[in-house]
Amino acid sequence: MDICLSEDHETIRENVRKVCDQFDDEYWSRCDQEKTFPFEFHRAMADAGWLGITMPEEFGGANLGVTEAAIMMHEVACSAGGYSAASTLHLNIFGPHAVVVNGTPEQKERMLKPLIDGTDRACFGVTEPDAGLDTTSITTFATKVPGGYRVTGRKIWTSSGQVANKILLLTRTTPKDQCKKPTDGMTLFYTDLDKSQVEVRRIPKMGRNAVDSNATFIDDYFIPDEDRIGEEGKGFHYILHSLNPERILVGIEAVGLGRGALARASRYAGERKVFGRLIGENQGIQHPLAENWTYLESAYWMIMRAANLYDQGKPCGAEANAGKFLGGRAAFDACTRAVMTHGGMGYSTEYQVERLFRESILLRIAPITEQMILSFIAEKVLDLPKSY
Repeated sequence: MDICLSEDHETIRENVRKVCDQFDDEYWSRCDQEKTFPFEFHRAMADAGWLGITMPEEFGGANLGVTEAAIMMHEVACSAGGYSAASTLHLNIFGPHAVVVNGTPEQKERMLKPLIDGTDRACFGVTEPDAGLDTTSITTFATKVPGGYRVTGRKIWTSSGQVANKILLLTRTTPKDQCKKPTDGMTLFYTDLDKSQVEVRRIPKMGRNAVDSNATFIDDYFIPDEDRIGEEGKGFHYILHSLNPERILVGIEAVGLGRGALARASRYAGERKVFGRLIGENQGIQHPLAENWTYLESAYWMIMRAANLYDQGKPCGAEANAGKFLGGRAAFDACTRAVMTHGGMGYSTEYQVERLFRESILLRIAPITEQMILSFIAEKVLDLPKSY
């Protein structure tokens, strides 16, 4: 058992870092304060070939695994951009997986290439106001008409909807009460997001303001047959393929965010003098930071184990969910400690840790809450009765 990064993995890490280092604190503070999408960063990562890290080579991708994607996304989140930088990219990694697995050759050619080269930007239309994490209860409905479907419904927390020109959209094509199983009767589309016909309304929020979140209103919107992914009624099963990679990537991004905050706190503690001595000489400062390191490190290797299992085609649901849980907690604690270590200056924007702190709380909530993860592990690992 060799628990370390390979030479190729180190090369990925170093080359991703080179791109990220071109975008400093000032750039990310401006994007956050002005609520501006980081177009320049997105373009730089596309030009360097990173947007297609898990995509098939024939469409311009690198055909690497989730392990390599995790290494990449950890380095992105560890950079000055934090979780905003990661959110700029990560839909490209797990979102189009349904197209890769279930799309026709024509769809793959048409849909994947523009995502990989950065021409297209996609958003994810799954969550709804009255369904939340209960995806089987979505009500956005696609009615079959000649040549396609007419879709009506509402989505919420649609990330990057303001700048996206494509949407991966989950709908119902059969009402839930008419299906044998709640997971039946849902259909997946990857289609144009025409904002002259679909209202995408930005949601004001606490953090990660460089990447917008939205309420999306769809009213009798036509989607052509050629934009349906796979069979009608099988959409829920298609997105399941993306859930474990999503947990893995969000978890590793959390660890990267936490490590970035911890590095800032440690640097400050090694420079700041109070009462004639460095604050980093005090165990009251040292010990909490050292504890943050231990939790971030343990989360990192749990997530890398999950990624390795996924790439081997082995079950990894427990590990992926546990890794996301540990990463989210460890990131929040590290970012909180970074603010506290800076004292009053931690509350200012100058040292950036307040920005990272505001992002860190999201990683305990989305894309799945801690409570849902614990319920999953209780049922699937500990063989306890389902609680909901």
